Amino acid sequence: IEQLGANVSHFNIGDKVNVIPAFSMNEYGTYAEKAVIPVQAIVRQPDSLSDQEAAAIWMQYLTAWGALIDIGQLSAGQTLLVPAASSSVGLAAIQIANQVGATPIAITRTAAKKAVLLEQGAKHVIVRESQQIAEQVQLITGGKGADMVFDPVAGPSLGELADVCGQFATIFVYGALSPEPTAFPLFAALEKGLTFRGYTLFEFTRDAERLQQGVEFIQKGLSAGHLKPVIAKTFSLNEIVAAHQYMESNQQLGKIIVTT
Repeated sequence: IEQLGANVSHFNIGDKVNVIPAFSMNEYGTYAEKAVIPVQAIVRQPDSLSDQEAAAIWMQYLTAWGALIDIGQLSAGQTLLVPAASSSVGLAAIQIANQVGATPIAITRTAAKKAVLLEQGAKHVIVRESQQIAEQVQLITGGKGADMVFDPVAGPSLGELADVCGQFATIFVYGALSPEPTAFPLFAALEKGLTFRGYTLFEFTRDAERLQQGVEFIQKGLSAGHLKPVIAKTFSLNEIVAAHQYMESNQQLGKIIVTT
């Protein structure tokens, strides 16, 4: 960090800091060796992490924390269903669920990532191409159903997810990966008293108090070893085209890092 006239009294000149991406991605471009960032958008880098690991923290952990903990109050003994579980946010949700004593159930399209999802902390993995989600969730939960769903896909699968929820469950929809229309599962919602919650991390990142709570939760999780950022691959800045091509290939498990 360099002094540029802003109030940076809670940092020291030369401190290593990380940018909270909710600020940078829309308002302050950071594909650069140097960038001007507002002080409220930065946090001190955890000493225990490498630069690459620290760069891989904030987007996925804050996104998962805001829904699961700040809003959903996920707690010990509850069951969390995580579609698209091999994404960086999916992995963060799995780790946070374990941190609070909940049971994360990962959903993935093929068996290719099953083993690594189990290694990353998923208590159960459901493979869409070979298993029925409804049948597996019933077996895993003893017929109770899921307490919470954290879904970035939407589309036709939302009805299937609603069907496997338990009474008064909450479904967070934080993305629209499916190109197909998303029909509202009316009868499941009425029968079970379900809550459907549209969500993005932007709703709390400009609330200083809530943001600080999220940062503290993540820092504690990192210190205790509950949270561990997963890095898929690292590229240099002059390989930025290859980095985006790799992201578009959908091969990655975890974050893609670009170094200067």
